[in-house]
Amino acid sequence: MTQVVNHWIHGQEVVSKSGRTSPVYDPALGVVTKEVALANESEIQAAIASAKAAFPAWRDMSQARKQPILFKFRELLNAKKGELAEIITSEHGKVLSDALGEISRGQEVVEFACGMPHLLKGFYTENASTGVDVYSTRQALGVVGVISPFNFPAMVPMWFFPIAIATGNTVILKPSEKDPSAAIWMAKLWQEAGLPDGVFNVLQGDKESVDGLLESPDVAAISFVGSTPIAKYVYEQGAKHGKRVQALGGAKNHMLVLPDADLDLVADSAINAGFGSAGERCMAISVVVAVEPVADPLIEKIVERMNKLTTGDGRRNCDMGPLVTREHRDKVASYIEIANQDGAKVVVDGRGINVDGDANGFWLGPTLIDQVPTTSKVYTEEIFGPVLSIVRVKSYDEGVKLINEGAFGNGTAIFTNDGGAARRFQNEIEVGMIGINVPIPVPVAYYSFGGWKNSAFGDTKAHGVEGVHFFTRGKAITSRWLDPSHGGINLGFPQN
Repeated sequence: MTQVVNHWIHGQEVVSKSGRTSPVYDPALGVVTKEVALANESEIQAAIASAKAAFPAWRDMSQARKQPILFKFRELLNAKKGELAEIITSEHGKVLSDALGEISRGQEVVEFACGMPHLLKGFYTENASTGVDVYSTRQALGVVGVISPFNFPAMVPMWFFPIAIATGNTVILKPSEKDPSAAIWMAKLWQEAGLPDGVFNVLQGDKESVDGLLESPDVAAISFVGSTPIAKYVYEQGAKHGKRVQALGGAKNHMLVLPDADLDLVADSAINAGFGSAGERCMAISVVVAVEPVADPLIEKIVERMNKLTTGDGRRNCDMGPLVTREHRDKVASYIEIANQDGAKVVVDGRGINVDGDANGFWLGPTLIDQVPTTSKVYTEEIFGPVLSIVRVKSYDEGVKLINEGAFGNGTAIFTNDGGAARRFQNEIEVGMIGINVPIPVPVAYYSFGGWKNSAFGDTKAHGVEGVHFFTRGKAITSRWLDPSHGGINLGFPQN
């Protein structure tokens, strides 16, 4: 009998009674290994009710009691991350080392949240007026929803829920139905760490679950990561229903390569950033903008490295795994034919490659396309797969203009040994996250993550100080006390 991945509501697995499920594949084998429940209205309301009921006590619990739970979760995650990596690889397909890397980046946000007492400190002004003090506090919002994508089933939820929980909110996580098991594993880890029931819930499902969170008057905020059309929908629907929303969308990330760049470093970086996780990253480099005469020697170096890559089952010693579903694999592969039709040159074709894995897996090898017209869908659309495009330009200025005219503004990079050019680039480029000789400029957890233009909707970015502000509201208090008070004598050391 096929295993069903159910919900986690109020500290326990809840078997769905909706009668609706969606298949969960092992992408390296091409077979259904599980089914995931798709919530109905009563299950959506049960998750919201659990989080709502748990909120007052969790909000009012002292920081001294909350913080050990955060630290315990961090310790357990570090000790058991191998288990979580295996779950991710079995449902997403990325290689085990990449899955472990994803967990480590999520762990950074957990560690950041462990310092929440300092981050929640307000300001105090004594005698702002005679006998009057003014001070500020930040307080939790209430129930918050986190809607996460398939490509990072552990890291992306951890961009949000550690901060949401540490600031006193309760959380409902709606993971992707393509790889839902990591969310249940993390819910059980929170319980083992001592988190009270109802503070962290997992609601499986599809659009019905998403709309249920967006429309509920009991959900105060939504954090979302996914494609741009859905991010825009989540932002608009959430705002329409009076919610605070941060919705991170798609990307088309460019790497500008100047003639003075170290081409070996560039080639290594293009491979790592273009084909890691089979290109299923919102921060993947999908376009190399080569300032001539760089293109030909750079392509030679990239191809040399591509020829050494092994595509196969992520549980084996491979460099790149399969794509998440057959439908997605076929969609990504269709862009190779579009490139041919649009006059581009397919230098390396990833279709029909030999793989170290089952023949039924959702395979597409690393693909390199040169001379891509900027009018082609290969250039304008987010492919979200292992397809790297080369666009040739004549100058730095032409390259910057090309990047700035794009619809997306998530991440970009420049490769050069010219400090002046790099400094000018970081000032002139209209993109939210910038790498200088760094191909995947995802900021560390104490900075904030988020792009510009059609790559993000809402005013607040993920994690870092902006994440703390997103999950809290500020209060300013003006206070005057005319008489002193006395609490009595107690020589014991103050407890929590």
